[in-house]
Amino acid sequence: MLRGDRLIVGEVRGKEAVDMLQSINVGHSAMTTVHANSARDVVSRLETMVLMGMEMPLSAIRKQIVSGFDLIVHLGRLRDGSRHVLEVVEPVRLWAEEVKMQTIYRFEENGIFENGKVQGNLKKVGEIQNVEKLKRAGI
Repeated sequence: MLRGDRLIVGEVRGKEAVDMLQSINVGHSAMTTVHANSARDVVSRLETMVLMGMEMPLSAIRKQIVSGFDLIVHLGRLRDGSRHVLEVVEPVRLWAEEVKMQTIYRFEENGIFENGKVQGNLKKVGEIQNVEKLKRAGI
């Protein structure tokens, strides 16, 4: 018998965000993609998509995001057209009804190669606060 260890949703675009958010808050590990302009914009995109599927207070949606998501990874396109991980953040808590994020890694551009490609790398700028939760999840 197969037992799935991870729920993988190719892309969350609408009201299916409700099911995904509920699944990750009852113990299912998950991975998904969401189109957003930044790692921090993922929260507002998820709020909008959840509200497409059901009426729910924003504070409840935000609590589920903080408790369900371990990390948010933002991939973006650089000015040379290449895609890179630009930021990794951890939703750490609700404060004044807003999701507070801890930036763990941020892409830093170092210059341009002769071929026009952007030169840079991810720089560690913070520490994961919920490291024990990640260890328990096998990450």
